[in-house]
Amino acid sequence: MSDSLSEAVRMRVRALCSTTRFGQFVGVGAVGAAVDNVVLVLLVEVTVLGPVIAKVLSWELGIAVIFAINERWTFSDYGKSGFRPLGKRFLRSNVVRFGGFLVTLAVLAVLVRRFAIWYVLANVVGIGVGFFVNYTCESLYTWQVHQD
Repeated sequence: MSDSLSEAVRMRVRALCSTTRFGQFVGVGAVGAAVDNVVLVLLVEVTVLGPVIAKVLSWELGIAVIFAINERWTFSDYGKSGFRPLGKRFLRSNVVRFGGFLVTLAVLAVLVRRFAIWYVLANVVGIGVGFFVNYTCESLYTWQVHQD
């Protein structure tokens, strides 16, 4: 590995190791999960929407809430200001979160189908793996904290 590549990797790892930012990210994720679940229940119980369509809407609202809090709190020192850069970060965040969802789903599917793990436990493991994918990609791709 060349010195410049080695230094780039070290710089990114250091950026990810902020315990304060990591803790904030966990707290924000909990808020987003709560929003997702409350909206999901409300949409299913109060409207004519079924759980799948309701989940798509509740998931996106949860993502928007997570993004807004992360933008103002967790990553407030990062990213250019202005409507256009904000819009780009929001789109990137959606792509990252969808990727995290796919990772969660893949882990769940493999653990359930190949290893006969109870689906709830498999989901928790998948969420954990997806969380680290989201944290890494949101930090390095959406807010680019390594470009401090």
